[in-house]
Amino acid sequence: MNKKRLLVVILIVFSVSALIYLASLQQEQDESNGKIKVVVTVPPQAEFVNKVGGDKVEVMVMVPPGADPHTYEPLPKQLKQVSNARVYYEVGSGMEFELAWLDKIQSINPHLLMVNSSQGIQFIPNTAENEPGNDPHVWVSPKNAKIMVNDIYNSLVQIDPANQDYYTKNRDQYLLELDELDKNITESLKGKENTKIIVYHPAWGYFCRDYNLQQIPIESGGKEPTPQEIADVIDLAKKENIKVIFVEPQYSPKNAEVIASEIGGQVVAVDDLAPNYLENMKKVAEAFSKV
Repeated sequence: MNKKRLLVVILIVFSVSALIYLASLQQEQDESNGKIKVVVTVPPQAEFVNKVGGDKVEVMVMVPPGADPHTYEPLPKQLKQVSNARVYYEVGSGMEFELAWLDKIQSINPHLLMVNSSQGIQFIPNTAENEPGNDPHVWVSPKNAKIMVNDIYNSLVQIDPANQDYYTKNRDQYLLELDELDKNITESLKGKENTKIIVYHPAWGYFCRDYNLQQIPIESGGKEPTPQEIADVIDLAKKENIKVIFVEPQYSPKNAEVIASEIGGQVVAVDDLAPNYLENMKKVAEAFSKV
């Protein structure tokens, strides 16, 4: 009787061990067949990756909508998620968040593939913020977005060459959509060459370069404007007969509202970090066209 019980125990232990082993094999298989875990810095990049990667990728955004990438600090749960990621697409243009956190992120996940998605972009000076270096807001230009999409495509093909045809088809379709966006913006801003637009934060340098506008920032260097700087903007707006002040949702509209009240104008929200890139940029162009 004791031998039979011992045999039963041995069979049970063996069965449980076998089940655990098979489950671990299945988990490894599921992970190997699963989506490529991708991390990006700002929401517009998420659309770029999703459009190219389709159902082969899973994207996490470090700086969520409504947050300021110049000052944002990631949550502990975000850093935990980064530890399981395969690739990080950095903007690569000198953004404060990346300068402050990419080394830390790399130390959390030493095997994380870091990809600069601004390779090939011609940077413009950061003169609008009275700071040295590049203007980091490269994605607001659809022409730059095409370069970023190609950088993303190249790395996905490197990571997952078996699905190159899939990525190529997706990329080519999205590049056509970006070309169409560029044409639509050019058409909507026809006749607005050299028009001055007053913005709270100078995020639109590349957009203005591409479509021949001039941005006039209220704040510079990431600091609250002084009373004198506000007065200077008010004087300029009156001189140029500007009636609209544009503010991104990451910033308080208080100072913009002060200026608008002084010039008999209005405050209009435009977002350089909205996740729905194609749709958002059309709205931005439409807003700027009404100045």
